[in-house]
Amino acid sequence: MMVDATLTQVGKNLSEAMRILGDGQMELEAGTERRFSRISIPGPLQGDGQDVATILHLVHNLIHEEEDEEEEEEEEDRPNQQMRNVGEQGHMALLGHSLAAYISVLDRERLRKLTTRILSDTTLWLCRIFRYENGSACFHEDDRDGLVKVCRLVINARYEDYATEGYTVLSSKQPVIYQSASCRPGLGQHLCSQLGLPLSSLCTVPCNTIFGSQHQMDVALLDKLIKEDIEAGKLPLLLIANAGTPGAGHTDKLSRLKELCEQYSLWLHVEGVNLATLALGQVTSAIMAATKSDSMTLTPGHWLGLPAVTAVTLYRHEDPALSLAAGLTSSQPVEKLRALPLWLSLQYLGHNGIVQKIRHATALSQQLLQKLKSLASIKTSCLQDVLEALKMVEDELNSPVVLFKFSQEMSAGSSGGSVDGFCAGEKEVLSTFNRWLGEQLAQLVPNSGVAVVELEDEGTCICFSPLLTAAVLGTQQEDVEDMVEKLVELVPLMTSTMSLRPDFREEIHHHSPSLTYIEELSWPGLGAVRYELQAEGVDESRRKQGLEKINNELLKKLQDLDTDIIFSTGPEFVAEENCIFVGMVSEDVDVSELVDTIAAMGRSIEENGRLLENMTEVVRKGILEAELQLQKASEDKLMEEGMLRQLPLVGSVLNWFSPVQSDIKGRTFNLAAGSLDSSEVTYSTKAQAGRPSLQDTPPSSSKRLLGQRLFRRPGASSDSMSETSSVGQTEETSREESTAVSCSIHPPTSPSELETTQCPASDVVQETPPDTSEQVHTQVEAEEAEEERQPEGQEVEQSGR
Repeated sequence: MMVDATLTQVGKNLSEAMRILGDGQMELEAGTERRFSRISIPGPLQGDGQDVATILHLVHNLIHEEEDEEEEEEEEDRPNQQMRNVGEQGHMALLGHSLAAYISVLDRERLRKLTTRILSDTTLWLCRIFRYENGSACFHEDDRDGLVKVCRLVINARYEDYATEGYTVLSSKQPVIYQSASCRPGLGQHLCSQLGLPLSSLCTVPCNTIFGSQHQMDVALLDKLIKEDIEAGKLPLLLIANAGTPGAGHTDKLSRLKELCEQYSLWLHVEGVNLATLALGQVTSAIMAATKSDSMTLTPGHWLGLPAVTAVTLYRHEDPALSLAAGLTSSQPVEKLRALPLWLSLQYLGHNGIVQKIRHATALSQQLLQKLKSLASIKTSCLQDVLEALKMVEDELNSPVVLFKFSQEMSAGSSGGSVDGFCAGEKEVLSTFNRWLGEQLAQLVPNSGVAVVELEDEGTCICFSPLLTAAVLGTQQEDVEDMVEKLVELVPLMTSTMSLRPDFREEIHHHSPSLTYIEELSWPGLGAVRYELQAEGVDESRRKQGLEKINNELLKKLQDLDTDIIFSTGPEFVAEENCIFVGMVSEDVDVSELVDTIAAMGRSIEENGRLLENMTEVVRKGILEAELQLQKASEDKLMEEGMLRQLPLVGSVLNWFSPVQSDIKGRTFNLAAGSLDSSEVTYSTKAQAGRPSLQDTPPSSSKRLLGQRLFRRPGASSDSMSETSSVGQTEETSREESTAVSCSIHPPTSPSELETTQCPASDVVQETPPDTSEQVHTQVEAEEAEEERQPEGQEVEQSGR
């Protein structure tokens, strides 16, 4: 069989382009000069042009370029997974776009015949696959354009003089378009803007609130609204119904809506993801009613994993002239080539391949639904629950969209404390936890394709709609199993955290005013706390700076603890500042010990800060006193030795013949007492001879065994225990508090050493608490920069010599 050489070359070029774009490690061919260096900056057009390989590499770099390395790590998997799972049927769709450009240059007669065949084949296949008899098809890029053109068709059909008089004929009877409150946001406004209609022409019908699903259109109320509009002199024009709402995947009562539309001569348009199930062998009666509608919009690109494939609107109308006027059909052959990518893809998949992809997606939904029924604290809020409550037949329980959320009684499991104030924000807290759960599932199981949706009645829920994601992401049954395993791990963590939130708040209230509980309903964790300054008489600016400093240091110390609890600064754009947010916790966490530790560490940081400020003042005064004594010693030396001994040459000769025995003694600064003392006692008694040097001091060792975790109740697990509990049995109260906050220090050698031992500043700092040792050492060095520093273990003398 002869094949056009150009068609063969188009296919080869597409395969080569996909290979280059998909292979990130491929280098340019030898001898090819790379003409671009900074691809993110636009530059002038090259004068001599570039070869195909260079251009494709440029496109590859532009696709995979990331401005930030962290952002690249987070998003690098998503585009790769999508391109990896598109498969050859996706390549056929891409080939269709290339062939459409090639076919458009054919002579007009050949182009007309070819496009007519492509359009008629695709329309016939889609009508048979989705059970829409005697229908026509409109192919459009924006999935809303088909509905816009259908509205134009209905306006032309209901207003006889519209073609000649235009919008002036609408003033006699204002058209009305009805849509469900569960329709996708902005659809009605888009219709009005494209058709030039006022927003008063849009009527939103509420959903059921007592009987049936809360996401299904209220048919009785719709009937009442239509009658009121007719009595007001308006013209009911079109009704938009859902076969799978965007959020919950619910289907309206299409049979009753169709009867109502026939009664009032309304056009019934149906859209939604559940229309994909029309291709299956067994279709529920609720979805089957969509085949009797006047038009419906399909998105086969999402359902079959086909990139850049148009949406399709199937409709029934007998007047081709009105269809042409509305834009549903076109006399331009090039416009008909929009169906070419879908025409190629449908042939590549075949009827069995199309049905298999849709059946696989629905099987994934049923698999997850069955697994979720056995999980505690997980509530499925989808059409299955509604139908089961109404005792519908079994074949109605096959919704391809599964909606679930975490749900728990707020007071359940609480060990104490009132939860009245917390229950006021129960819905918002549950939405926060479900938002966290959805984000965790999407991150841990990226192939699942789960998404977080916001519903008016249920709040935040997690939506699993494999018809929209499975074909692109390649979702398999193993991914559903993996998602259920992650749920089993995360749900107990959320349950325990939710139960311990009131206890955490009550424990913080017991430590008031040193700790303040921060009510942040948007935080998915145990809660937020802030340590408050206990100092009085501090102005607002200094108090704010002190709060920020203490809480930042407290956060760092908490993050360094050996525990599974995550401490952070919280979400972005929080109303409160200088807070510490505590993440999810397990059921064996001792909340009382956790809060006690936070309070103890905060007090330690504040006290050490005060000690540092006092020590700084003592050092400053000591330096001033030392300067005065040095000046006095210099004057005494001058008076004792005389003027001649101060001359460089004469003084050296006199000192050689007649050495001077000076009575001026050295000085040492006692940091503990804050005073300058004589160094004579030090050298006469040689008190430092037996003092161990800094290098000989044994290092501090942790009392906690390897593998143990903080804040665990005794006996909660066999391999972990509370560090504070084990230390508290053998140590004194002060030692226990020090160990609980992981701040052990070296005790002095003897009780009197701190008071009597004369030591340099570097040695005195060793006796200070560990939180301030480095700061004091730095302060002393900065203020004594002009003085001579002696090696460690020696005295700093102020001698007249």
